[in-house]
Amino acid sequence: MRVFALVVLLLPGLVLAQSALERSLGESEQLQREAQASQQRIDQLDDAGREALQRYRLALQQREQLEQYNQRLAEMVEVQRNDLQALQEQLGSIEQTQQAVLPLIQRMHAGLQQFVALDLPFLPEERSLRLQQIDELMQRPDISVAEKYRRIVEAYQIESDYGRTLEAWRGSLQQDGEERLVDFLRIGRLMLFYQSLDGREQGWWDRRSGSWQPLDDGYRRSLEQGMRTARQQQVPVMLRLPFPAAVELEVQP
Repeated sequence: MRVFALVVLLLPGLVLAQSALERSLGESEQLQREAQASQQRIDQLDDAGREALQRYRLALQQREQLEQYNQRLAEMVEVQRNDLQALQEQLGSIEQTQQAVLPLIQRMHAGLQQFVALDLPFLPEERSLRLQQIDELMQRPDISVAEKYRRIVEAYQIESDYGRTLEAWRGSLQQDGEERLVDFLRIGRLMLFYQSLDGREQGWWDRRSGSWQPLDDGYRRSLEQGMRTARQQQVPVMLRLPFPAAVELEVQP
């Protein structure tokens, strides 16, 4: 009976102890959960802080880059402003130059037309077409003065090159109201000859009379050699051909 009584007496204490232990365990688990939640919040705050710091550093870097870009942009704007001012000054100078060059081009154009008209009558279609194209170009207001000057100088250069070449070609000869096919030989700008296709007739252009004059048959072989040389069919040789006194061309400047 004493043992039973002791057990009866100890049982409430054990129950109380068990209950206290359970409360302690529950509180411990609650504390542990709260600690874990706190740690998670701390970790989240730490991550957010690192992200904020990274964004701050990135913002500083972008700000520095923008400042450098703005500085370069300001320098470019200043350079362009100076270039614009220089360009405006050049445009003013160009306008003055054009006012002086245009009358010169017009005189050169008129002089070229007169020169071709008084020159030996070779390549008439080609040279007339060139003069016609330049004349049309001179009348166009949309063509710059520089382009007009370039084209007129180019035409002068072509005409100048004729004076240093030996050329032979087959073409039409207008003589005594008749047209026939002959071979021509041009020696620079000095002399222009022709020879019939059968080689029985030859002549030369007389600047003074502005007409074709007959040439002695003794020059037939020299003309044939000159034509073969011009066509690169034989090596150059000394040609025995007449050379009348030069005629002075009066071309207005």
